[in-house]
Amino acid sequence: MVAYNRVYRGKKIEVIRKLFQEYGDSLGFDLCFQNFKEELESLPGEYSPPEGSLVLASSGGAAAGCVALRRIDNSTCEMKRLYVRPAFRGGGIGRELCRRIITIGLELGFGSMRLDTLDSMSAALELYRSLGFREIEPYRYNPIEGALFLELRLE
Repeated sequence: MVAYNRVYRGKKIEVIRKLFQEYGDSLGFDLCFQNFKEELESLPGEYSPPEGSLVLASSGGAAAGCVALRRIDNSTCEMKRLYVRPAFRGGGIGRELCRRIITIGLELGFGSMRLDTLDSMSAALELYRSLGFREIEPYRYNPIEGALFLELRLE
């Protein structure tokens, strides 16, 4: 059984920090253009309530994955750092993390959710598209070749 919990403080922030670091290490490029080091150091930072959120997925007491949400402007939020550890992939955890963070975006009153990803992340891209995300023009700086920008209308 997988448990999904919002995390804002305490020991679970350290678990999220470790998952974020694993995510960053798995990419094969440096996230310095997103001030990733500062983001890790300041967690929960801009993912803090009331305009942000962190969700942790755990299975059998082990951290399985995470996702984050932050405010872009009054009507738009951004999904960030969706990550599922390799041992837990293929069981729907990523999809459920997305569903939960989309629900949180709705609860917080945002009208749309954006994200950026890479065309090489085919499984993630397929997941996002299956959830209704559509490609849009770039809304932020991302110098990585193959960067794609997606948006979901929250209704």
